Amino acid sequence: MNIKPLADRVVIKMLEAEETTKGGIILTSAAQEKPEVAEIVAVGPGGVVDGKEVKMEVKIGDKVLTSKYAGTQVKVDGVEYTILRQSDILAIVD
Repeated sequence: MNIKPLADRVVIKMLEAEETTKGGIILTSAAQEKPEVAEIVAVGPGGVVDGKEVKMEVKIGDKVLTSKYAGTQVKVDGVEYTILRQSDILAIVD
């Protein structure tokens, strides 16, 4: 099943958090913070949202920073994705 976001929404997949610290300490999954870096897997067409023209600034494959609890989590074919508005993306990571 494919997810096709509407309007100014994007679908992201969170990237795995580092399991080892710089000092070599291995972290359990409970000790890890929720990752904030994600990869964009689908982008909506943009258009007029709330009476304003929205141009999509991100594209598929971009790595982005998001707020910790932004968007809505969905599970498709056993994979977890987050759907959020482009305005909830804080930055693009190079």
